[in-house]
Amino acid sequence: MSTQPSPAVRSARARVDEPLGDAELARGLVAGDEACLAAAYRRWSALVHALARRSLGDAREAEDVTQQVFLGVWRGRAGYRSERGSLGGWIVGITRRRIADALAARARRTHLLAAAGARLAEAGHGHPESAVLDRVLVHGELARLPAPQQRVLRLTFYEDLTQTQIAERTGWPLGTVKSHARRGLRRLRVRLEPSVFR
Repeated sequence: MSTQPSPAVRSARARVDEPLGDAELARGLVAGDEACLAAAYRRWSALVHALARRSLGDAREAEDVTQQVFLGVWRGRAGYRSERGSLGGWIVGITRRRIADALAARARRTHLLAAAGARLAEAGHGHPESAVLDRVLVHGELARLPAPQQRVLRLTFYEDLTQTQIAERTGWPLGTVKSHARRGLRRLRVRLEPSVFR
């Protein structure tokens, strides 16, 4: 598929004072015209962000979802069919799926953090020998993680900070904090599954 805009889209873009209609915008987007993606972003990003913010209750997470939605729009543009609905409706559908993904990921992270935190808390009680062994295993595996993942998980487990608070303390974007937490927890889970995450 050619990435050049069609003559009709080029002609429409030449009329700078006249914004593209939804049908022209959709044709240009499907044809791979980046200017049409930018126009779609200008037209619908505020709506996407508002829907994500209302559902997730977090402005930074809503920004991440908004970026993911328009990345999804660009990557999935060949799948858009005007006969199935408007371009705006299609974008809202992608938004709903990305919000659902974000909520599911949040639930998984919460579950993993709760499981790891419970095991760390249990390490101080019960059988002293197994508690010592668990602490040694967890600390040893935590030390093997890359420094950013270690930092995020230590702030989570030992200082009881939320991911938003970690982003504020480190100066990292919330999405970066979430990525480090997700990758670090995945590595810990794989390495500690038999002994700690029972």
